[in-house]
Amino acid sequence: MFIPDSKLKLLLPACTLVAVMAGCASNIPEMIRKGPAAEIGIPEVQLNPKSFTGSRVRWGGNIVSVENFKTYTLVEVLGRPLSEQGKPDIGSRSKGRFLAKLSGFLDPEEYPKGRLLSVTGTLSANIRKPIGKYLYDYPVIEAEARYLWPEEEPYYPPYPYYRDPFFHPWYPYGYRYPYWW
Repeated sequence: MFIPDSKLKLLLPACTLVAVMAGCASNIPEMIRKGPAAEIGIPEVQLNPKSFTGSRVRWGGNIVSVENFKTYTLVEVLGRPLSEQGKPDIGSRSKGRFLAKLSGFLDPEEYPKGRLLSVTGTLSANIRKPIGKYLYDYPVIEAEARYLWPEEEPYYPPYPYYRDPFFHPWYPYGYRYPYWW
């Protein structure tokens, strides 16, 4: 098929524009995708909370618990390092715990233990709460944006390609007859 030169000149920019628009289409909030310029860690804030009060941070990790109050909800999060897009890295070690203070009511069934959550906001005063018998200083984020990452289903290859090494190869059809030894 031959495309005239004049139409090709129009087609190339149109395809480029579609590709750029598709790349920008994301349901992850802009504040989560692009974190603040300065990277402040949880241990730094725990050691010197007053010097970081009012600083903007982007943290995330696994939800530990959800506690609802009259006008806000505190979500306890086991902090993990974030990717460039703001997604917590499940395979890395924890950086500590923090509390995300979110306005309104959050249903604990929609924010269950273990799900990944990323928040962006400003740091406020630390709260001391027990973990077992140990008193732990939690940095608190007054959250401006949050994103609950969708659960990822484990991938299992289709039936004929996945077999246990001790699985008999002709199991569904019985043994092959006659046996040739």
